[in-house]
Amino acid sequence: MAITKAKKETILSKLAGVKDEAQTIVFVKFNGMTVADTTAMREGLREKGVGYFVAKKTLMKRTFGDVYEGEMPQLDGEIAIAYSADAIAPAQNIKEFAAKYKNNLAIVGGVFEGKFKDQAEMTEIASIPSLHVLRGMFAQLVNSPRQRFAVVLSKVAETKTN
Repeated sequence: MAITKAKKETILSKLAGVKDEAQTIVFVKFNGMTVADTTAMREGLREKGVGYFVAKKTLMKRTFGDVYEGEMPQLDGEIAIAYSADAIAPAQNIKEFAAKYKNNLAIVGGVFEGKFKDQAEMTEIASIPSLHVLRGMFAQLVNSPRQRFAVVLSKVAETKTN
C-alpha cells in the first residue's frame, strides 16, 4: 500500500529517533496475529520499557542500513522493530512473546552494540538472564563456599561433642 510523502517523513523521523536512543533493536517477523493478541503484546512490552513499531522495510533499510557494522539481516515478510535503552530487554521480551505466539511471531535479527546480528545471535542474546538474576547468581556463588564451610564446622563440632 502506498503511503504519502508526509507519512514517510514521519516514519523516518520515528526510526531516526529509535536509532539515536535505543541501545538494542530487534527485527520481529509477525503474521496472522489477532488485534487482541497484538494489543496485549504491545501493552506487555510497554510495561517493560520496550517500544514496538511497524514500518516499511525499505524505510528501515534506509534508516539503519549504513549506520551499523556488518550486514543487515534478510527481512522477509511483515517486519516490526522492538527497541529499548536496556541492552537485553527487547530480545528477552520478544522471545517470551514468540514462545506464546509460536507461529505468528519470531526474531529475525537485530542490532546489538552497534552491530547487525542474525537470528541465532539475537536469540542467544535473548537467553542472557536479566541483571537482577545475574546479581542473585553472583551472590549465591560468593556465599556458597561460606555456607559449605559453616556446615563442615558444625559437623566437626557435633563429632567433637559426642
